[in-house]
Amino acid sequence: MKAKTIYRCTECGYEALKWMGRCSECGAWNSFEEVIVSSNKRNVISSVNEIKKTSAKALKLANIEVGKNQRILTGINEFDRVMGGGIVKDSVTIVTSPPGGGKSTLTLAIAAEIAKQGKKVLYATGEESDSQIKNRADRILEQINENIWIIADASLNNVLAAITEIDADLIIVDSIQTFTLDEFLPARAGNPTQTMECANVLVQCAKNKERQRAIILIGQMNKNDEMAGLRSLEHLVDTVLFMEGNHEEELRSITATKNRFGSTGEMGFFTMTEKGLISIDNPSEYFITKREKNEVVSGSTITVIREGSRPVISEIESLVSNSFTPYPSRICEAMKKDQMNTLISILEQKGKISLYDKNVVIKTTGGIKLKEQAVNLAVIMCIASSVYNKAIPWDYAFIADVGLTGELKKVPSMESRVKELDRMGFVKVFIPQNSMRKIALQNIEVIECKTLIQVITYCIGKK
Repeated sequence: MKAKTIYRCTECGYEALKWMGRCSECGAWNSFEEVIVSSNKRNVISSVNEIKKTSAKALKLANIEVGKNQRILTGINEFDRVMGGGIVKDSVTIVTSPPGGGKSTLTLAIAAEIAKQGKKVLYATGEESDSQIKNRADRILEQINENIWIIADASLNNVLAAITEIDADLIIVDSIQTFTLDEFLPARAGNPTQTMECANVLVQCAKNKERQRAIILIGQMNKNDEMAGLRSLEHLVDTVLFMEGNHEEELRSITATKNRFGSTGEMGFFTMTEKGLISIDNPSEYFITKREKNEVVSGSTITVIREGSRPVISEIESLVSNSFTPYPSRICEAMKKDQMNTLISILEQKGKISLYDKNVVIKTTGGIKLKEQAVNLAVIMCIASSVYNKAIPWDYAFIADVGLTGELKKVPSMESRVKELDRMGFVKVFIPQNSMRKIALQNIEVIECKTLIQVITYCIGKK
């Protein structure tokens, strides 16, 4: 066996025989690290017949038995829903977020809930001391369960020994980029080789048929808001969860971008408090302002967005004021500025409302992002309400895209959106013509319109 040295980019994994200042693959500067590898030509297999048999055998898919109780419910409703119904017992999940996003707080809360069920949990940390974890636990947990163990050691070999000694059911690794294997010691922690080999060992540990374990990895983010390291890490694990939310804000969201045991795109909502993350089990109540039935304000409309498979009622607010500068302000943190400017142009040309000398500010209650075209009609009506200082009834809602022609366009999953409004007690919803099938509704009246001007005339009375 002969050792040789190569240079590998820590950003994209590109390998070169000599050091380069700039990666020719991804363009990153000063990203190459020296890696010692070994080559063994005797491992080359010349034919299929030379492959040695192992204990693994091919089985008929129809004959494979699946256990009925393969998931562990954490009791944190939003997390369990995003995971597809809890943590699968032999799965590997990776959670990542910007610094201060709450990933360590979330995983510690998960550890506490699972420990209450009598299962053993090992929390392995390579970047914090055991006393730091204890201080966080004292702050966010009502009581520290005896089934939670802590190991503060960056050596994964020691962590694996602790897993066997404790016989842990759930292992939390915080964070995967800080651990090393003794077999690859020339490579430092965070090196792509170390990170991938550590992850490979943990996957084998989780999927051991003789003793299945659930593992949650915490992953660091780079400056581009992507998971640090090679993309192969995301392919290796079963579930990838991204946490979003500014550390200065209360709202946090968690999204499954990959899930082998459930649907992707599911999103859960939490609020960050002094006692940790609190699950928002009914987001439709959280993202609207509670008002009395006879209390109405101008510049406020209701729409329904979809986060994964779930409809969420959201409130949009706008403020329109006179501008005393040649270039009026257009401010909106909830949606892209280009989308906002397009809607303002449609309102001016097709809605006959002049805004060339007006400042326009748009925001959402709770800070939720407007990523769908289904919110466009609600945004336009919100601005129109503010321009004329005429309130739209609090129990009206708007679900439609608006074309450049001023026509209302269909959006997906209209039935589920309208059902959510009906459940929450809204009385009227404005949608495009022929955009939904007839369904049984108890409270809400569906008003189908063809153009934007029809909606403005109905709600505001201006032509």
